[in-house]
Amino acid sequence: MAARVLLRQRVAAPFMAAALVGGALIPSVALAESPAHQGHERFLSHKKPIYDDFEAPLPKATTPVPSPTSATIPAPSDASTEPVEVEYRAISRTPTPTDRLAAQVGKARLFLYKHAVAAEDGVNAAVDKAFSLERSFTSTVASLAPSRESGEQLMPGLVYVLVASMAGSIMSRNRNILLRASLPLALGVGAGWIVIPVTMGNVSDLLWTYEKRFPVIADSHIRTRDSIENAWHMTRVHAELGKNYVEEKVADARDTVEGWVKTGKN
Repeated sequence: MAARVLLRQRVAAPFMAAALVGGALIPSVALAESPAHQGHERFLSHKKPIYDDFEAPLPKATTPVPSPTSATIPAPSDASTEPVEVEYRAISRTPTPTDRLAAQVGKARLFLYKHAVAAEDGVNAAVDKAFSLERSFTSTVASLAPSRESGEQLMPGLVYVLVASMAGSIMSRNRNILLRASLPLALGVGAGWIVIPVTMGNVSDLLWTYEKRFPVIADSHIRTRDSIENAWHMTRVHAELGKNYVEEKVADARDTVEGWVKTGKN
């Protein structure tokens, strides 16, 4: 028992010496009317933390925290649930020279674009019209040519028509101007109807399609054609009558001569 008491005193002596040295080395702030635990807490709050996740102690609340069911908590208003509308005010500023230049350049580009499109449309319309005229001309010329089944050849027939027109011009050289203009045309048309009738028929049909656009010319053409046909018919009739009359006279004369011959022989 005595050994144990002595052992405890020897162990407790170093601890007491360490506590006294620590109290002498670590100063403490003594407050007149402050409890010891408050001074310790204030000392800990002024010490610099040595860890990053150290959080300073929160001050103790002096007012009681109301419970969720307490009437002291204000009820949330309806205005807090509505979305907050943010008003953006347009900042008005005068256009800079660069802005005005960009606007003028844009107007110039639109002006040039409109005129370029109009010019392109005009060129396309003119080209389309030229192509349509070319197709119409080629189709018209191709329609005037005689078919292969007719067996008509244009080359010698056109030469004959040209020769007949030149002959009419030579015949009416010393006549009046009306005869010099009409006789070559009449002889050329007549030779064409005789030599190349199919081609002349195609030309006549083409001219008739153009004449129908002008009723006055079409009516005059119809009247002229009818008069020419009637004149030609009467000419043929009179020629047939003259031929029959001549044949009758020739037959009578032949009979008379034969009668004289018979009488002379007797």
